[in-house]
Amino acid sequence: MAVRRRLTRTLTALAAAALLATGAAACGSGGSSGGSDVSAELTVKTSPVARTLAELPAEAVGGKIVVGQEQAPHTVRVFIDPRCPFCAKFETGGGEALAEPVAQGKVKVEYVLASFLDQGLGGRGSQRAVNALRASVDAGKFAEYHAAVYASQPEESVDGYTTENLLKIADKVPGLRGPAFDKAVKDETYKSWVGEAMQAFQDSGQQGTPVVLVDGKQPGNARAMFDKDAFAKVLKDAGAA
Repeated sequence: MAVRRRLTRTLTALAAAALLATGAAACGSGGSSGGSDVSAELTVKTSPVARTLAELPAEAVGGKIVVGQEQAPHTVRVFIDPRCPFCAKFETGGGEALAEPVAQGKVKVEYVLASFLDQGLGGRGSQRAVNALRASVDAGKFAEYHAAVYASQPEESVDGYTTENLLKIADKVPGLRGPAFDKAVKDETYKSWVGEAMQAFQDSGQQGTPVVLVDGKQPGNARAMFDKDAFAKVLKDAGAA
């Protein structure tokens, strides 16, 4: 297990360095295993495009979550880890630019939810968050809850995605809280699916997060994903907006 953790930290650090060298930014797990299960304080936020997100369909397909209409002509694939601050930067930047094209049926988004940062940072925050996100699919609230989870993200080094905090975030998503969702979050009903999603990430060959592919290709300007207007232009240039 120790060897695996060291290997994961090494690969992630190398991936981060490679992305930084090309002008992007990525999450690494170079810190010590100092995470704890203490219920960290966090400021709960929602997305400014929450109303649009609330109307978007989502389903679990294998180890990924697909948001939007299956027949949409363009696909954006997003590889992210809930504890990654650069993933949050994407979701509150380029991610917001996706809402309208998805609502219009022009684009569907395939989310691959990784949880490798737990191995390097300690704790189980990413795994708990991915489990809760999977549970939100069954409640028909994935897109809105997903945005709120990233908007409310605690510090990367703090294992802040506790059960209590994940439910606190869910309070801000109308219609999400209920016996089935709450039980799934508390009991980690989708723990096996969390492993399936992590396997999908590993099988993809990606070594860090966030990675965003528009119709299978990374944007020429790697930093465009972090800016709403810049990513909207990337989508427009690809004919996806």
